[in-house]
Order: sequence, then C-alpha cells, then structure tokens
Amino acid sequence: MDGSGEVIRYPFPDAPSGVEAIEVAEGVLWLRQPLPLKLDHVNIYVLDEGDSWTVVDTGFDTRRARELWQAWLAGPLSGKPVGRVIVTHHHPDHIGLAGWFQEQGAELVTTRTAWLLARMLTLDVEATPKPETIAYWKSCGMAPEVLEKRLTERPFNFADTVAPLPLGFTRIQQGDTLTAAGRTWDIHIGNGHAPEHATFWSRDDNLVLSGDQILPSISSNLGVYPTEPQADPVGEWFEACTRLQTLARADHLVLGGHKLPFTGLPARMRQFTDNHHHALDRLAEHLKTPQTAADCFATLFKRRIGEAEYGLALVEAMAHCLHLWHEGRATRTLRSDGAWLWHCA
Repeated sequence: MDGSGEVIRYPFPDAPSGVEAIEVAEGVLWLRQPLPLKLDHVNIYVLDEGDSWTVVDTGFDTRRARELWQAWLAGPLSGKPVGRVIVTHHHPDHIGLAGWFQEQGAELVTTRTAWLLARMLTLDVEATPKPETIAYWKSCGMAPEVLEKRLTERPFNFADTVAPLPLGFTRIQQGDTLTAAGRTWDIHIGNGHAPEHATFWSRDDNLVLSGDQILPSISSNLGVYPTEPQADPVGEWFEACTRLQTLARADHLVLGGHKLPFTGLPARMRQFTDNHHHALDRLAEHLKTPQTAADCFATLFKRRIGEAEYGLALVEAMAHCLHLWHEGRATRTLRSDGAWLWHCA
C-alpha cells in the first residue's frame, strides 16, 4: 500500500496448472508453463479471434513444453488453430516456441529488436565460453570457484531452448495499435529488462499485457551482458517506468509474464522506481570502499545468492554499478586481474 490508499490485489489467487486454462477476461485465457529454473514458470495468454487463437508468448522450446502445448491444443484450445504469435520480448521463456508455431503457419508479431536479437542468438552456439565472455566475467569480479567451473563447462546457448526462427516477422513499434480478442490495444515500448520490450494496453477495457516489463511481487532482472558491456539498463528502466506510469490506472488488470495477474498498477509502478533508487543509495554507501560488482550482492539484494541465481545477480549488480558510473556518482579502476573496482567518493 502507498500513501494514497491504493492497494495491489490479486483477483485470481490460484494459477492454472497442467493443461488447465483460466479465463481472466472475455476471450482471454491464462495458461502456465513450468520452467526448470529458480523462477519456475512463465505465463502465457491466449486470445480468442473467433476462428483462430492469438498466443502471447510461448514458453521454452523443450520436449516437455511441446507436449504441454499439444495437450492444450487438444484440450482447452481444441477446434481452432494458432494463427498468430505475439512475443513481448526476446528472452527464451517468451520466444522459445515462436518458430515452431511459424512452421505450422502462424504469423509472428514482435518488435524488430526482439526478432533480430533472438535470431542472432539462436545462430550463435558455443561449446565453451568465448574470450570476450570470460573477460566480462572477470571484469565483474566473478568468484574464482564459479569462474573455474564455467571455464570448462558448456555455457547455456539460446538455441538450447529456442526453436529456429524462420525468416520473416511482422514488426510492431511504439505508438502502433493491434486488434486482438475483439479489442484494440495500444502498444507502448519498455526497456531495461529487455530492449524494445512490447506492452499492450486495451482501449476497450482494463487489460494490460505486460510481459516482464511490469510484474507483481518480484522485480524484473536488469542485467548487463558481454554483448554490450557498458550498457545502462537501470537508466532505461527508470525512463520506461516514468513514461508507463502516466498510463497506469488502479483498475488495470495487469497480465504479466510471471506470478499472478494484479490490480493497483500506479502503486506498483512507484514501487519499481523507489526500490531501485533505494538499492542505488545503499550501493553508493557500500562503494565508499572500492568493490567489484560481485562484492555487492548482500547490499543490493539483502539476501544470500545461491548458485542458481548467481549469474543473474552478477549481471544485475554490474548494471547498478554502471548506472552510478554513468550518472557520475561512481568512478572505476581496473584491477590487475581484470576486475573493475567501483568507488563512490
């Protein structure tokens, strides 16, 4: 709750399981695919077009995921084909099966950046980490025991959980509209968690399809990666939150990529910016003594980071250190082992 009395509520306290589909609004079904990750699920929304379905995000491409989709198509979605797939952003748990649906005749709708990144990454398969990746890990101050293990094991490859993407897609961008499930949706682009992340705001009722740009109860990961080692996703996140907050209404039913649908969006948008500003202030205090990004986990996350979370924590810690540097609130020096030491005077 915030000072204005707005409350974040969860109208659907129980998520769908197995082949179950929950109707969250007329013509809008909520499905959930289990994931073999710390965040153990992804939400999928299916929109009724009368003679076909539009799928919003798809989950991973794995044998288990394809079997679950076949069960959905034979069960709650039976009788109509998937004619269109809308992908909110390029991450594997959202675009994983888009290519599989395209091979069956579906149209793929997404942003240009999402499609280009996904297609590039599916073609970039590594047996061992590249020198640039190793140098980046070292620049973050990755723990020696973690680095030693990663040097010899096969890294996660995008193509491990994303089906090949055929040539061709339909582009959406800021200011476009899209018709689905008998509604007109305004498209607003977010950033920070993923570049050119699409969100969809219904003109006809209170629905928002938010992907991972807007989530309840957890914060979207804001990470810096070897592909753009001096990026500022935290700054991009603040810009997107400020812009999207002007659209937010307390009655909006937000259908996000993880956790539960919720209302109380204005309060949640303020939480996003407040939480990251507080984290940055704690970090600045911590960096009065020079530290690597990996030395900042306890300060930023206020909990123990396990092996399953280490990679995401590392790239997010680096993102927050870089944001202070981009703002001129921190300096950095390169240590002899290749790690950046961050310092706030």
